[in-house]
Amino acid sequence: MSNVSWCHKDLLDTKSLSPSEITYILDTAEQFQEINTRPVKKVPTLRGKGIVLFFAEPSTRTKTSFDIAGKRLSADTFSLSASGSSLIKGESLKDTALTLQAMAPDIIVIRHSSSGAAQYLAERLDCSVVNAGDGWHAHPTQALLDAYTLRKHWQGAIRGKSLLIVGDITHSRVARSNVHLLTQLGVNIRIFAPRTLIPKGIHTWPVTLYHTLDKAVEGVDAIMCLRLQLERQQAGMLPDLTEYASYFCLTRRHLEMAASGAPLLHPGPINRGMEIASDIADAAQSRILDQVTAGVAVRMAVLFILGTRWN
Repeated sequence: MSNVSWCHKDLLDTKSLSPSEITYILDTAEQFQEINTRPVKKVPTLRGKGIVLFFAEPSTRTKTSFDIAGKRLSADTFSLSASGSSLIKGESLKDTALTLQAMAPDIIVIRHSSSGAAQYLAERLDCSVVNAGDGWHAHPTQALLDAYTLRKHWQGAIRGKSLLIVGDITHSRVARSNVHLLTQLGVNIRIFAPRTLIPKGIHTWPVTLYHTLDKAVEGVDAIMCLRLQLERQQAGMLPDLTEYASYFCLTRRHLEMAASGAPLLHPGPINRGMEIASDIADAAQSRILDQVTAGVAVRMAVLFILGTRWN
């Protein structure tokens, strides 16, 4: 796949990626995964490149994963949070962007609570911008690592498989990015969510909506549970949490109704007993820790591609 013509300065969402570009990223990640198993997990590929990790929203997995990915490619990584920047003093995102550009980074990885923040930066900066999650909009590297995890589990035979996504779809950038990316690869997406957490216009999405969890899991090839955002309960968008768990928590009984060996995914962090029963979160079919491992390789691939094929 090295002959793929890469024409993107930035990675802002999954909509902009063609199936061949998605496959190219996943194939590149597979090569980097081998590096991550070596005693010395470092290559000089991006030596001399500067990567700014601008996380204006809390993150553990994604930020650490990008930091490790950059360091394993021998890039210099610099972390900046909202609390440690002038944003907390009232500085606009535009002025923060211009300040960052003056430091001449090669890549900026941004997470922000406002949908469109990554694109806003990308339109104003010469360097590459990677969206590490913006509001409800997109989280492209999460979808890529999910696809990587599923492709590996299914030994490359991903087209024609089915995936059920359960939980808060309305506010989930993970769900949106996965729907766009996985349908490009030929995966059939099922959706099950509380009525109050189903986005308007979902009838235009390339998905099948289910009204009971039992029907939704029947024969499905893989299941992804989303994090229950407890703030939605305070906003009156959910019933009490016990009632939510009784209808939407995935249990071993549900897992047994899926296709034999169906992998279980979750972007984390997990609310055990709320969106997923604790025993199956640690079951043999769980691929949750595999997703974390895949995240480093996928983000190495993204940084490598932007750092060498564009910059």
